[in-house]
Amino acid sequence: HEHHHHHHHADEVFESIGKETNKKFTKEKLDKILNELANNDEDYGMVLRSKGMLPCEGSDEWLYFDLTPGEYEIRGGAPDFTGKIVVIGSKLDKDALMKLFEL
Repeated sequence: HEHHHHHHHADEVFESIGKETNKKFTKEKLDKILNELANNDEDYGMVLRSKGMLPCEGSDEWLYFDLTPGEYEIRGGAPDFTGKIVVIGSKLDKDALMKLFEL
């Protein structure tokens, strides 16, 4: 008999957008950005996950964040060489995402 594999989600196309940056963010600013990203699925595509680490303005600590639809957390962490943001999802609008993070 035949096997049909087309009714599970593996063929859903997920993409990942990664960006390195040395731009500094304040916690308030990052909070605003992530709140928008977690709760607005109109403008950026379907965001399933986002994470990153960014230099924090006015502090030696860096901001580490983790986001899933509807929720996110920001915590302080050790500095790294370069800041990085990763967004995973489908039909992502890269331009809108970069604009949101002002990159």
